[in-house]
Amino acid sequence: MTEEIPSFDDIYMELAQSLARRSHCVKLKVGAVIAKETRIVSLGYNGPPAGTHNCDQEWPEEGCPRSSKGSCSLAVHAEENAILYAAKNKVDLEGATLYITLSPCLPCARMIYTTGIKKIFYLSSYAAYKGLDSDEGVDFLEKFGVDVARFPQVADSYSKDPQ
Repeated sequence: MTEEIPSFDDIYMELAQSLARRSHCVKLKVGAVIAKETRIVSLGYNGPPAGTHNCDQEWPEEGCPRSSKGSCSLAVHAEENAILYAAKNKVDLEGATLYITLSPCLPCARMIYTTGIKKIFYLSSYAAYKGLDSDEGVDFLEKFGVDVARFPQVADSYSKDPQ
């Protein structure tokens, strides 16, 4: 009996899910993997910048203090962390693929587009998580030619609709 060999897409999305478990965020754990030509070039998970407070240790009940707009004051998003790590290490992301457990917000979508990432797979909807009418980040990326697709294996854990 032959065991089915997983695709790189499956492997990278599973890794993104595993990386999410490293997050110190008490609100939501998100993981990201950036791959290029079947090789991982960067990865990240959401949380505070290195050297600052870990939210789950400093504020275990409520999470980090809110910004003036109601967002986490310390959070760096998973895809943002992966992109920043790549930039810090002079890794070219042109043509790369991003695997992420939550679709990108609009500011992260602009950053993704600017780096030249051409394809994105995501598991859950940011809009569903935030209670928004549409995924503005996904809409932005699709408008400007980035291939964005919901990963087929897992239904959205934030809404009643598995689509």
